[in-house]
Amino acid sequence: MNTENIKTATFANGCFWCTEAVFQRLEGVSHIVSGFTGGNIKNPPYREVVQGRTGHAEAIQLKYDETLISYEELLLVFFTTHDPTTLNRQGNDVGTQYRSAIFYHSEEQKLIAEKVVNRLNEEVFDGKIVTEITQASPFYSAEFEHQNFYNNHPSQPYCQFIIDPKIKKLKEVFAHKLRSA
Repeated sequence: MNTENIKTATFANGCFWCTEAVFQRLEGVSHIVSGFTGGNIKNPPYREVVQGRTGHAEAIQLKYDETLISYEELLLVFFTTHDPTTLNRQGNDVGTQYRSAIFYHSEEQKLIAEKVVNRLNEEVFDGKIVTEITQASPFYSAEFEHQNFYNNHPSQPYCQFIIDPKIKKLKEVFAHKLRSA
């Protein structure tokens, strides 16, 4: 495997169970970890993050092969599978820990993110995107029980009512980017 083509991306857009489940289905995406970033303490525990005590966002960090999927395509999936116009909220999940954020790992990622936000603000969201674009900071893996959550608990009500519609939308809009079964 040519590691020159493998890049890192970090996204926050509500509950990390949702974000992880969406990005796991994309061709070229691997090594997805649910966790926390953008806060002010080291190794924050889930119970502190979800109470809004640490400044962290629930996020995922992933590796992707840019010959199979571009950073811009990842961003389009990101914006299509959550509401980037609600500040510090996704559905019933409320607080800065559920904010919409792109944590860029290079100047190139920052420029691509700004370009995509500007285009979507003009063409789709009428200037209402509140997603922050911030330089990546330390990323802390969430506890084991939060990893691969949707795949391990597909019949849980949260998965059925919140995550399933996101996956359905992913399949409708990005069928050409999905992993083969």
